[in-house]
Amino acid sequence: MIPESSPTAQTHPSSGKVGVIISNLGTPDDTGYWSMRRYLNEFLSDQRVIDYPRWKWQPLLQLIILSKRPFSSGKAYRSVWNNDLNEGPLLTITRDQCIGLRNRLGAALGDQIEVDFCMRYGNPSTKDVIEGLKAKGCDRILFFPLYPQYAAATTATANDQAFRTLMEMNWQPAIRTVPAYFNDPMYIQALANSVKAAYAKLDSKPDILVTSYHGVPIRYITEGDPYHDHCQATTHLLREKLGWQESDITITFQSQFGPEEWLKPYTVEEVARLAKAGKKHLAIMAPAFSSDCLETLEEIKEEIKDSFITAGGERFTYIPCLNATNEHVDMIADIALRELQGWVKLL
Repeated sequence: MIPESSPTAQTHPSSGKVGVIISNLGTPDDTGYWSMRRYLNEFLSDQRVIDYPRWKWQPLLQLIILSKRPFSSGKAYRSVWNNDLNEGPLLTITRDQCIGLRNRLGAALGDQIEVDFCMRYGNPSTKDVIEGLKAKGCDRILFFPLYPQYAAATTATANDQAFRTLMEMNWQPAIRTVPAYFNDPMYIQALANSVKAAYAKLDSKPDILVTSYHGVPIRYITEGDPYHDHCQATTHLLREKLGWQESDITITFQSQFGPEEWLKPYTVEEVARLAKAGKKHLAIMAPAFSSDCLETLEEIKEEIKDSFITAGGERFTYIPCLNATNEHVDMIADIALRELQGWVKLL
């Protein structure tokens, strides 16, 4: 029997609070070479992202890729950097999402809830945030990866990092993870409303809407990853919600890396093909990204746009991610409350 005066009873207080963590991909601390190298090393060393054997991949990564890529990546990040706050746009937006979620859950649940956010790569780290919530008395945590479509390289690795933190704890908080929400009605409605709002500002309707998702190697899909099915379902449900014909919308995949074949069609190639086929006005959105980031603000709005215009396109309309809009944060809060059932009581 443990005596009442045991250090265990004194140094591990628990108030029975519940923590909610929203998790996003991450961002470098700054755009300099060494900060970029640290961030890219953490990201590209993750075997959920690049699953080649370490003995084969690490020498290539450390000696070749990380000697050059921090320069080009740093230049790309500087083009989208939030200079006012000296941080990447993903960090700014995720923090705003967290503030909005904290306000909504606080109004519904009072002081029984604590809300924070973390990044899979970079800061604030998953480990620091989980430990911080535990120190505030949270003995249960809802971990919410902000990836609508499940992929091992996004959702799974975010969850992995949370589980690794628990593996180092003698007293673990209970944890739940939020499943993919690619077909959630509020998510689909928010996407549809963002399209309608963007189109309402235009003097003519675009010839086609491209839904561009982050790609993954085809091999990952054949090994059982449901990501491609989830992406297809989201675009299908979005089309139905908008009441459009199949020819009004299409699906593509961006951000290929390495020598393997990835999911096709590749966005950068498909927009050029559409331009050559006579589509002069193209709209594009990125439903897999919960926040605008390098892949949307730099890759889509610059590289992919250039591909379309160079091939003969005339008008290119980018529809922003859902970001910290009220409708998006309402959706996040709704899913969180659903997943918190049994742990909390509404006020």
